[in-house]
Amino acid sequence: MPIIKSAKKRVKVARKATIRNAKTKRTLREALKAFSKALTGGNSAEISKAEREAKRALDVAAKKAVIHKNKASRKKSQLAAKAKAGGAKSTPAKKAAVKPATKKPTAKKSPAKKPAAKK
Repeated sequence: MPIIKSAKKRVKVARKATIRNAKTKRTLREALKAFSKALTGGNSAEISKAEREAKRALDVAAKKAVIHKNKASRKKSQLAAKAKAGGAKSTPAKKAAVKPATKKPTAKKSPAKKPAAKK
């Protein structure tokens, strides 16, 4: 049992993180199992939906550093290959289109001139 105050806090923080990570892992496993179950079912709509959910779970797990980002990328690639072999149509994730910042047209200002000296 820790004696120092900071060590006690680390135990508390680690316990919370363990619970949070376990929840993320559980969600990931459930999504992957649902995908494999959809593959055996053979319905392309279910396969596509399960694939989307599994990819989302992989992204969340990678973002929270529960799994490595390269592992998540590899698993997503494997999911896509299995879905394609299962007969599902690939639907790439839509990203929100970011509009480029438009500059307001401004009148060009000429450099300030010094007042002319009186003669």
